[in-house]
Order: sequence, then structure tokens, then C-alpha cells
Amino acid sequence: MAEVATVMRVSKMTVYRLVHSGELPAIRVGRSFRVPEQAVHDYLREAYIEAG
Repeated sequence: MAEVATVMRVSKMTVYRLVHSGELPAIRVGRSFRVPEQAVHDYLREAYIEAG
């Protein structure tokens, strides 16, 4: 999550909120989550277009 937060320039808590709300797809591995790199890029592209 920390790496995703760095790429997105947001806090880890924001990433957790996005994952739990379903806005950012993630895969649960044990007790942690893995966010596919492409999902991060897709989310940022859509957010950029919406802010547009």
C-alpha cells in the first residue's frame, strides 16, 4: 500500500479507503492487499479525465 500511495501521491489511508470502497481493485493476499500496477494507472487516468 505504501508504494501505491507514493505513486498516487496520497496517504496510505486514502489507498485503503479506495480499496475498501471498490474504487481501486485489489487482491487480498493473507492479511494484506496487492494492487495491480495497471489498476493504479487506470484509476489515475480516469481521475485525470474526470477532473479535466
